[in-house]
Amino acid sequence: MNRSVITDQLESLAGRAPSLLLRSVEVGTGLVDGYSLYETHLGEVMVTFNPRGVTSVDLAEGDREGRFEARFGRKTAPARPPSPWAKEIGRALELGRPGSLPVDLEGMSEFRQRILGIAATIPRGQVRPYSWLAMEVGSPGAARAVGSTMAHNPVPLIVPCHRVVRSDGRIGQYSLGGPDNKWSLLTWEGADPGRLEELAAAGFRYIGSDATGVYCHPTCSNARRIAGEHIRRFRSKESAASAGYRRCPVCRP
Repeated sequence: MNRSVITDQLESLAGRAPSLLLRSVEVGTGLVDGYSLYETHLGEVMVTFNPRGVTSVDLAEGDREGRFEARFGRKTAPARPPSPWAKEIGRALELGRPGSLPVDLEGMSEFRQRILGIAATIPRGQVRPYSWLAMEVGSPGAARAVGSTMAHNPVPLIVPCHRVVRSDGRIGQYSLGGPDNKWSLLTWEGADPGRLEELAAAGFRYIGSDATGVYCHPTCSNARRIAGEHIRRFRSKESAASAGYRRCPVCRP
């Protein structure tokens, strides 16, 4: 149990109504999840937590507490996160990676937790397709399972499922407010979703350099350094390999 949750709540609620004092103890013991509101690029979000870590991120609009209870089967109440977590939550939301912030994924299968762990490594301003995550997790045929995991990611923005796109390269859906929010986040991070859609529509999945003989995902940091006259586009890994190109060791297409 994280004593700082209980201590902070008892101190902040000292002298208030007994029901609020009771709720603070419930948060500290994990009987209900606490929540705080944070400003993000998408507006205000509700971040919930228990003594084990952050449990969810949701848009703060509408009946946020009702949505949480319907999804997780638990109640939630306004609370302050443990003091070491407060800045880490804000940083994780800003950077799109958990870092040292504990995240509680209890209730998700080990397979889905592994997928989310890999998704959390995708760099800011870059995207990877479902098929890449399936390959990275050791199940190349599990692209659909990856898509389902992204749709049920309880902590979007912290585990950046907005950086995961369809296997055909198209941007796809987004659980935190829909595809417009996904486009907004990717544009803000510099991933240029419009260009990605154009490449996908033309059937191109990978970018290569005829100067290095290496091919990459289109948003890879190495792909972005290829001078225009050296860019080669490929529809598949097989076509790149047959042309004599090697996989980028950074983005591992």
